[in-house]
Amino acid sequence: MPILPRSATDALVSATIVIGADRSGAPVRIDVEELLATRLLVQGNSGSGKSHLLRRLLEQSASIVQQVVIDPEGDFVTLADAFGHVVIDGSAYDAAEIAKLAARIRKHRASVILTLDGLELEAQMRCAAVFLNTLFDAPRDEWYPALVVVDEAQMFAPAAAGDVSDEVRRLSLSAMTNLMCRGRKRGLAGVIATQRLAKLAKNVAAEASNFLMGRTFLDIDMARAADLLGMERKQAEQIRDLERGHFLGLGPAIARRPIGVRIAEVETSARNVIHGLMPLPNAGGAAMESLLLSEPLAMEPMPRAPEPEVVPVESEELLGQIAGFVPAGENVEPPVEPSLFAAEETAADIAAVLAEMALEPDCTFQPAAQLYQDFTVRCRMLRILPGMDLNAFRRRFAMAVAGIADDAQPQWADLLHIAREVPDDLLAPFLVLARAAVEGAPCPDDETLATIYGTRSSGRIRRLLEHLEKSNLIVVRTDYGGRRSVGIPALGLTTAPVEA
Repeated sequence: MPILPRSATDALVSATIVIGADRSGAPVRIDVEELLATRLLVQGNSGSGKSHLLRRLLEQSASIVQQVVIDPEGDFVTLADAFGHVVIDGSAYDAAEIAKLAARIRKHRASVILTLDGLELEAQMRCAAVFLNTLFDAPRDEWYPALVVVDEAQMFAPAAAGDVSDEVRRLSLSAMTNLMCRGRKRGLAGVIATQRLAKLAKNVAAEASNFLMGRTFLDIDMARAADLLGMERKQAEQIRDLERGHFLGLGPAIARRPIGVRIAEVETSARNVIHGLMPLPNAGGAAMESLLLSEPLAMEPMPRAPEPEVVPVESEELLGQIAGFVPAGENVEPPVEPSLFAAEETAADIAAVLAEMALEPDCTFQPAAQLYQDFTVRCRMLRILPGMDLNAFRRRFAMAVAGIADDAQPQWADLLHIAREVPDDLLAPFLVLARAAVEGAPCPDDETLATIYGTRSSGRIRRLLEHLEKSNLIVVRTDYGGRRSVGIPALGLTTAPVEA
């Protein structure tokens, strides 16, 4: 089995991407894992390179994290060809179908692009609101980490009433507020981009902790950008002088002090690429006048060559595409049938990954979905397939936390046979107690059990022990000296006593 060099391994574990270079040419990186927790705001006038920046971010992180793009102009659909994103044409579906698609996206962790360029502004806002709210309302077991990129965010979170009804504005603004204010706990990391900070609702912009500020000319936008970057008003003038593709970056995922960034090249391009200057037509003067006036003006204009009609995909077919989505980082040739030696080696690598994760501080306090995402990334780093779904991972991780990373070790066979009936959320503390009994070790104290269980409440640990005892899984004994021991009836073994 091929092993990556240590430098490549460290880069993938830390999940950092290169977004560009600073003035000295040194690479400027974004920590994607930190970005998931702290969100990003991108600002820049038209022509500043804002879409280029978003495209670079999406391309570089496509193999690391699930991506959901709200694309009002249809600029990012070309990512589908290179990275396998599923394109959803918002104009082809009704509200119920959009909600069903969004629910499937959360369930199957598909990277998608919701393109809204075929809709009027009010319809775009309604569609985006239904889509974002469904992502937000997903069941807890589906709170997988995902980057939610919203281009032209000032359209969906306007600072003031505009040309749309108050009902639509409130609906869209509420969805954007949920994304930026409460989405983190659900695994949704908002990346919002806007041309005008002054037109973006302040309560939405204020929730971002990372900023990439591009060229802008209006004083009100420069002042808000300077405030977010922690710069004095006099320093804000440099924002006006930024070149195309240059941004000032700040935030825990980028840099602790404002840093100039020149965004690196991208692999894909938008469909509507704006070309540079072109030669003017040779006709001029009388010849051009003849071209313009040779036909009577009252006649109907010559029909334009028909553009190929894009046939919308049926919702059921699109749901099938989402269900079969394979992330770009996992889109590799299927491995050949492994030999027994290779299978044993893979199992050992998976056990080592689980053991390494179990040793990290506060790992038991993290959601299972987030831990599973981390596990799959580490497996891809080693060029191995995880070989388990989220439910199987929960149990294997609980075993690893209890110090039993490899379920094939014969000394744990009887214990693991008994543990098959233990609920997932109780498995780790039960295994810790049972392992101590098998080894004749002292009974774990409340603090240890609380850490294993992922709580800081001693009361919950007392209730946990009572529940395990009522389930006939353990027997708690406290002697007159106040020392506690725990017996495992099914094994006929007891831990050594310890001060309770």
